[in-house]
Amino acid sequence: MRIAMIGAGYVGLVSGACFAEFGVDVTVMDVDPAKITALHEGRMPIYEPGLDKLVAENVAAGRLGFTTDLKTAIAGADAVFLAVGTPTRRGDGHADLSYVYAAAEEVARAATGPLVLVTKSTVPVGTGREVRAIVQRVRPELAISVASNPEFLREGSAIGDFMRPDRVVIGVEDDQGLAVLKRLYRPLYLIETPVLATSLETAELIKYAANAFLATKITFINEIADLCEKVGADVHDVARGMGLDGRIGRKFLHPGPGYGGSCFPKDTLALAHTAQDAGAPLRLVEATIAVNEARKPQMADRILAALGPNPAGKVVAVLGLTFKPETDDMRDAPSLAILPKLAAAGVVLRAFDPQSGHARQVLPQAVHYAESPLDAAAGADALVVLTEWNEFRALAPDRLKSAMKGSIVLDLRNIWEPAAMRAAGFTYSSIGRP
Repeated sequence: MRIAMIGAGYVGLVSGACFAEFGVDVTVMDVDPAKITALHEGRMPIYEPGLDKLVAENVAAGRLGFTTDLKTAIAGADAVFLAVGTPTRRGDGHADLSYVYAAAEEVARAATGPLVLVTKSTVPVGTGREVRAIVQRVRPELAISVASNPEFLREGSAIGDFMRPDRVVIGVEDDQGLAVLKRLYRPLYLIETPVLATSLETAELIKYAANAFLATKITFINEIADLCEKVGADVHDVARGMGLDGRIGRKFLHPGPGYGGSCFPKDTLALAHTAQDAGAPLRLVEATIAVNEARKPQMADRILAALGPNPAGKVVAVLGLTFKPETDDMRDAPSLAILPKLAAAGVVLRAFDPQSGHARQVLPQAVHYAESPLDAAAGADALVVLTEWNEFRALAPDRLKSAMKGSIVLDLRNIWEPAAMRAAGFTYSSIGRP
């Protein structure tokens, strides 16, 4: 089989490389020449563990290629996947579908024969119908099947998620599209992966509903953590007790400074607006969005309060800047809301993140970047953990204490044991623990 992936971003590049690993001939196309040049040179435009090796192996095997030319990409393709951006539209919070619709029209104009046009990007309900209308208007004489195949990739473990998914969702309403997509995903049938075939609208809504539910779960445990602090309970024990209930499950019950990333903030907002437009508002999702947005500046206030009445000039070491570990993604990361507020108060910020490349482009210029966690901590009055990279968990408390000038530690990811930190001489606080 042969497919084209339109968009060499996170979803397109990971999905394209993984399909190539299945034995499919894949061409990844992007309009950004610099990105395609980098890929030809073996340089990844994103950080994802194992992606560079996977890409290199499949390029060497002749199954994976890159181009900026759409006609070259889709020539002879059985399926063309749209993996372009759907950012939040400024002003109204809806998903911006202009890239999806433009790509669909360009593919239809360039097509030379029947194919399946698959939306891989996360899109609101009704997008597939509009894509179908565009295709039929532009090329009514061609048998172009339209399908929805939402991705469920977690940054930091995306390759494993693609190769061993919980499920594959296929939104399609004709035999041609279903047959092609089933052939593409045949390796997953062999490991008995559930494959759910639905309508276009259902497939589109499954992705949004799943992300909104997980975002709500995170926000719920964050509010429970706040309550735990007031009443002297331990949020980790509460979460453990909840998670042992098979109806709830233990995942996504980890308190922190608020969710971020490329999916949850954008998708919850788009779903809320879609529901409002449909006359069926999702009040729970709207509350989740509001609580999460308020939480991040609240974390900045917590840090400032710990620094005392005169925070200006105090040096704060910040460990972790990306929205989660094992990624360089800064989209809606808590650090984007927290660090500017600290900088505005006159706090001197020394930060370290193992993947700080994108952070340097979007954080205040006042942030100083350290070479290691201990370098960041050197001479600091306080230390804040914003992202739970594993290397931070391994830091010895006594070495941290020796490096720092002060003793204040605000662990917003609960990576350390309170007793050990206090035994080392720290004034230690975390989220939802006594």
